[in-house]
Amino acid sequence: MTRRRALLSLLTALALPAASPAAPPEPPAPFALRDGDRVVFYGDSITQDGGYARFVEEYVRTRFPRWDVRFYNAGVGGDTVRGGWAGPIDTRLQRDVVALQPTVVTIMLGMNDGGYKPFDPQTLATFAEGYRAIVAKLRPALPGARLTFIRSSPFDDVARPPQFAPGYDDALRRLGCYVTTLGAKEKVTVADFRDPVNAGIAAVLKDNPDLARQVVPDRVHPGPAGHVVMGATLLRAWSAPTLVSRVAIDSAGPRVASAERSEVSDLATSGGGLSWTQLDEALPLPVSFEDATIELAQRAGADLESLDQQVLAVSGLAVGRYELKIDGQAVGAFTEEELAKGVNLARYSTPMRGQAYAVAWAAGDGHELQKLRRRLLVAKAQDPSLQATIDALSAQDEAAQKARSEQAAPKPRKFELTPAP
Repeated sequence: MTRRRALLSLLTALALPAASPAAPPEPPAPFALRDGDRVVFYGDSITQDGGYARFVEEYVRTRFPRWDVRFYNAGVGGDTVRGGWAGPIDTRLQRDVVALQPTVVTIMLGMNDGGYKPFDPQTLATFAEGYRAIVAKLRPALPGARLTFIRSSPFDDVARPPQFAPGYDDALRRLGCYVTTLGAKEKVTVADFRDPVNAGIAAVLKDNPDLARQVVPDRVHPGPAGHVVMGATLLRAWSAPTLVSRVAIDSAGPRVASAERSEVSDLATSGGGLSWTQLDEALPLPVSFEDATIELAQRAGADLESLDQQVLAVSGLAVGRYELKIDGQAVGAFTEEELAKGVNLARYSTPMRGQAYAVAWAAGDGHELQKLRRRLLVAKAQDPSLQATIDALSAQDEAAQKARSEQAAPKPRKFELTPAP
């Protein structure tokens, strides 16, 4: 009986087609931005607030410091697909988008388009018509520009009871579904801010309802943590690379086992430990994982480490704890096992993160300057003499954006790894 079963198994195997070899893994998609890009964030007050746009700029400046990239915020409070107080849609697009000659444009509208009332088909029809008109105007005016559609961030019906059934956020969901459909038709990237922010609110709500309401404090405008979640979401939609740098050192040599996006020199034994000079190609994100805003963003699903890996791995060390200093600044103490596995330096206070903070502060100043410039552009319709001031602000912004990239240029850093006392 056993031999018969074995024969049947063999015949069955021969009858089946040979298994094809496993397909190689798909290479990661290229990052959506590139050197030389001019990026415009177009939208309503949520974009005007600038948080998610600043986060994206901070990432690009610090991750690709050699790039010559420009970022412009074209958000205006109260805007819809038809425009708003800053002008009708034709004026808005020409003055605040096309005039900047961007190569990349993101569009996030919908919060005001729904009317803060229950969904109705006519509202959707008006929104759809207006959104299509925006795309139809941008395509010929900016040939070759890459568009990204962003589904609006939510109206908070998660941490607070809806004001009517099934809630205003459901109306935004329906408008967002149209954005996704149009994005597929236009063959553009579509990023969804609503679902990740809602999921983040729900996650925090389980443990701390008061804190959950801080993700979108007034139900409409995301707070700083909400903007971090949205910025991280947009970067992932754009296939932003994870790696800052990765260095592996074998202490037995000592020798550099590998170095990605980094150059290591002057490696030597020192006081029972090691010392070396390291020049990375990028800086970590300017975020502190001990900061209350970042802690809330992480609880709400920002998962910043998936965008921020600056890894140091040291193998072959004797059993014990080792203190790491960079440029004389104490970073932390780690066991030989932790170091062998690899430590993500982006989680720690380092001179590299300190340098990145300066870039972030300057980016915040730049977005405030652009907000003032947008207001003057609107006022110029009544007072043409404002043009000189507008031109001066534009020149200042251009110089400041170039300086921000220069600020982000990494510097050689002296690393010292010694047995902890």
